[in-house]
Formats: sequence, structure tokens, C-alpha cells
Amino acid sequence: MLPVTMADCEGEMHMKLKVTAVGDMLVQRRIPHDSDGFAEVKAFIERGDARFVNLETTLHYGQFWGNQFCGGSYLRADPSVLEDVRAYGFNMLSFTNNHTLDYDRGGLMATKQAVDAAGFVNTGAGANLDEASAPAYLDTAHGRVAMISAASTMGGEAAMAGRQSRRIMGRPGVNALRFDEHLQVTEAQLKVIREIAEKSRVNAQMDIERAEGYHPPLPQGMAMLNKLLFKVGDETRYVTHPNKDDMARVEKAIYEAQMQADLIFVSIHSHQIAGDKKENPADFLQEFARKCIDAGAHAVIGHGPHLLRPIEIYKDRPIFYSLGDFVIHNECIPFAPEDMFNKQHLTSDNTMRELFCDRSANYTRGLMRDHRMLESVIPYFEMEDGKLTHLELMPIELNFGKKVWQSGNPRFSKEHGIIERLAEMSRAYGCEIAVDERGFGIVKL
Repeated sequence: MLPVTMADCEGEMHMKLKVTAVGDMLVQRRIPHDSDGFAEVKAFIERGDARFVNLETTLHYGQFWGNQFCGGSYLRADPSVLEDVRAYGFNMLSFTNNHTLDYDRGGLMATKQAVDAAGFVNTGAGANLDEASAPAYLDTAHGRVAMISAASTMGGEAAMAGRQSRRIMGRPGVNALRFDEHLQVTEAQLKVIREIAEKSRVNAQMDIERAEGYHPPLPQGMAMLNKLLFKVGDETRYVTHPNKDDMARVEKAIYEAQMQADLIFVSIHSHQIAGDKKENPADFLQEFARKCIDAGAHAVIGHGPHLLRPIEIYKDRPIFYSLGDFVIHNECIPFAPEDMFNKQHLTSDNTMRELFCDRSANYTRGLMRDHRMLESVIPYFEMEDGKLTHLELMPIELNFGKKVWQSGNPRFSKEHGIIERLAEMSRAYGCEIAVDERGFGIVKL
């Protein structure tokens, strides 16, 4: 593996590059270009040279089977929604997320084909791991921008792209960021865990396979309970770290992009949390983001949990742990596989309305009933000579409380306290955000 450092291959920029970005565009229906808020949001997005969105749906006409797993709902939109993505001004996108394989490999490749045909710079999912993990490049009048995309929330390891070998083709999928996890426990707690494992025989098959040489021996001070790994420590806590192989692959892509681009950003789709709040980014995600900056990335753009997470300015470069939703049409799915109905103990003889009514307890729970999921920001930032020189945030809300077909599209809003809420959670990460006279957030640098 080549050594990777921030300085390695990184020349002087001597130019200003501007970026706008949003989180998840969970689009399931067309968006009128003259709808309330469209023009104002579009104008702000178009201030960027590079303009990024995470497209959280598959694009086809329903000709593929539903996968055995999905991202929560089976998402599918007509490829014509890319006209709306373009109309907002976006020129770079990722569709790397937990819905990428909702309709198996066929749905993934159809989405890739539609996105490529529409001319969007994209990466993070593809026909094999080398394609999915490679940087993608956007040439602008002010410089060249590279994007690398990955997902830690992806529908399980079955969604991972595979490398081609000398004789076998690669496997379509996403550029995965797995994470290693264990529970740190005290000596006394470890003793109890070992007693439970011994009396229950829950590890019996694994122990036999370990004795046969199929698994390495457990180091001293460690124990397993089925698939849960425990290690001795001073306190009880849940510990996560980015998978070393996946981290190295992203760092290698950053290393490659340093020779080809003036600005590099990493897109990461991650739902995992630290503690007991969705707003708290997982420990492995924080480690991953900082290592990306250490390796030479100029920004990390997170999305996934459908709500805002903190902003951190690390080594003069921004980390957005989650930009929340830009569009969310979560209950506008016209049809779905039998599996989605079965989860609610229904069948496809039932209507989609009955399915969503059951899942939402008569529209009293779920993403669309939580105002945090329909409140977000659009950052606009400027990078000069590799450093962040300006960052402002446009607050948007997605018509919370409206009828199903009326909610989910963005418009500017300064009356919902969105910037104030983001400022409060970002303060713990050393990021200070003020509100200007327009109601926009201005990050103090």
C-alpha cells in the first residue's frame, strides 16, 4: 500500500472552489419546477461550482424483483425524476445508500445506467468494487473536483460490491464502509459472560470450528456470546472502529484523486449512532471522517439518518456528519414487493394506503411525523489553497404536517429554529454558528 499523507502529491491550489451540498433526496414522485420554494432553493444551490446530492432511490419501471432485504421501504422512482435533480442545479450525485439494492443487482445497474445517461458525475456503486470505489471527477471553470462515496448503512454485507479476479467477474454493489465492534466490559462482567456462554452452549458450533482451524483463537481477555465480541476494559461501553481494509481503500482513492483534482470530498451514508440519540454520529464515523481529512480530503459530506447531525471543522476543513433530508417522499411509493407487505402482516391484496396506515399507526409515528426529519440545511462553502474560507447554511423545511402528497419538498425557512438547533449540537465539536439577518447560518472560522 502506498503511504498516504495530506501533503503527499497535493500541490498549491491558488484558486477558489465553491461547493453546495445536500443530504438525502428520497424522491418518489415528480417535483413541479414552479412549486413553492423551488426557485429560491435552486438559486442557492447553483452558487456552487460542484453541487452534490445523495439520490436515495432506485430508477427503473418496476421490472426487477424485490431483494430479500431493503432499506426499510422498497424505493423506486421513474428515471424522469432526474430532470428534477438537474433542475435544482445538481451536477454530482451518489446513490450509495441502504436502498441501492432494494431491487437487487438489476435495480442497481438500471439506476447506474440512468444516472450515467443523464450526465451526472457519480460513484460509490457499480458493476464491481473497483468501479464503485474509484474517484469520480467534475471539471469546472474554477478547478477540478473529485468525489469518493461509501456507505456504512447498506442493507448488510450482501450489498457490498466485489472485486473481479483473474477469472471471475466482480459483483455489483456499493463501496462498503464496514465497522469493527465490540463491547468493552469489566473483568467481573466478562466472567459472567463466559458462564452464560458455557451453560447455554451458544458458542458450541463456533468453538468446534475454531478447534478445526476455521477461525483464529480468541486472544487473552476476550470472549464471545454467539456473534457478540467482548473485551476487558476499565468501563462498560460500546466500541466501534472503521474496518481497516475499507478505510485503506478509501484512503487509497483519496491518494489517487490528489494527482487528478484540486478539491476532494468524501460522501458517506451512515445511520449508526453513538449513545442514545440519532443526532450523535457513531464513533467509527467520526474516526473515519477525520482519517479522510488526514489523508487529503477537503470535506466529508455525511447523510443517512434523515436528520441533522453536528458540523465539525477539522484541520480547517468541514465535516458534515449528516445533512438530513433534502427531499423525502417516504409514503408516496405506488407499489411494492410482497415482502414489504409481509412485514406488516399484510399481503399485496392490501393497498399501499393500508400498508402505510398500519406501519405509521394511523399516521401518528414514523419519519414523516417527526419535524426533525423534515428540517435541514444546505451548506455553501468556499475552499482556497486547501482551507475552508467561508461556510454558510441555508435552512430548509419540507412542509411538515401537510398531507402525504403535499409534504417532502424543500423551501427556505428561518422561523423553525433549524440553525439554532444545529448550532447547539455543533458547539460540542468546536464549531460556532451564528445566525445572520437573512436567517442563514454563518460558521465562525
